[in-house]
Amino acid sequence: MLSVDDDDDDDEDEDEDEDDDDEMMMMMYEKQKVYQAATVVPLCKTLNHQLLSSERYVSENRCLHEYRCVSEDRLWCVLDTGGDWLCSDSMIGLMPRTLDSQITMEKTPSYFVTHEAPRRIATMSQDTKLIVVVRNPVTRAISDYTQTLSKKPDIPSFEELAFKNRSQGLVDTSWNAIRIGMYILHLENWLQYFRLSQIHFVSGERLITDPAGELGRVQDFLGLKRIITDKHFYFNRTKGFPCLKKPESSSTPRCLGKSKGRTHVQIDQEVIEQLRDFYRPFNVKFYEMVGHDFRWD
Repeated sequence: MLSVDDDDDDDEDEDEDEDDDDEMMMMMYEKQKVYQAATVVPLCKTLNHQLLSSERYVSENRCLHEYRCVSEDRLWCVLDTGGDWLCSDSMIGLMPRTLDSQITMEKTPSYFVTHEAPRRIATMSQDTKLIVVVRNPVTRAISDYTQTLSKKPDIPSFEELAFKNRSQGLVDTSWNAIRIGMYILHLENWLQYFRLSQIHFVSGERLITDPAGELGRVQDFLGLKRIITDKHFYFNRTKGFPCLKKPESSSTPRCLGKSKGRTHVQIDQEVIEQLRDFYRPFNVKFYEMVGHDFRWD
C-alpha cells in the first residue's frame, strides 16, 4: 500500500506500538525460517537503527549488494569492518509465505514517491496490486510541515520553506513536502513498470467522510467480498476521524492515536492560494491520467 495521504504523522503511533511487535515477529520468523524469495527490501539499518546509505535486494534469502537506501522497512543488515554488507537470518523479518486464499499487504508512505521503488517491486512481482492514498497536495504539505514542526520547533516558517521567492510565486519544488504532492510525476514513473489497472487511488478526504465507501472500492479492486461496511465505523467528533469497530464485539473501537489529527499550523490564505495555483496543472494531469477528478481545486 503506497500512502502519500499524510506524512510521518500517519505512522507515528503505529511505529511506536510496532517496535515490540517487530521484535516478536523477527523471533517468530527466525524460529520458523519462513522467507519469501525475491523480496525487495527498501532499507538496511545498523543494529542501533542509524540510517545508512546502502540497501539490499533479497533473492533466495541472500542479500545482494545493490541499490541505495531510500525508505524504511523491516530488514536489518550489518556492515562489517571490511566494508561488506552481511545479512543475518536472525535479523531478517520478511512477510510470511502467502497461501492461494490469502492476500498479503505491506504499506509505507515512501514507496510512491521513491524513484527506485517501482523497478524493485516489479522485479519482485509484476502482478502486484498497488493502492495509493492521496489527498489535496496543499493540505498534505501543511500536514507534513505540522508534523515536522512538532519534532523540530526551530525550523523555518512554512512560507520560507515552500517558496524560493514568494513575491514572484516561485515554489521550491526541492522541498520534499512540496514535491510529494506533484502526484503525476510519481505516477508516470510507476507506469513504466505497472499498468494503470494495477493501481487503485483512494481519496484521503473521502476516507474520512465515507470510510466504508472508500474501503468498499478497495475490496472490489482486490477482488474481495465487501465485508467491511458502514457498521464497522463510527465518527469520532473529538478527533475528527472515523473509528474502526467490530459490530459483533463489545471491545473498544480502534481510533486514531494521540499524534493523529493535530491542528494544522495556520497558513496565510494568500500562501494557500499561491500553492493551489502551483499545483493546479499537476492536479489536472493527474485527474486525466487516473480518470477521476478529486476536486482539489
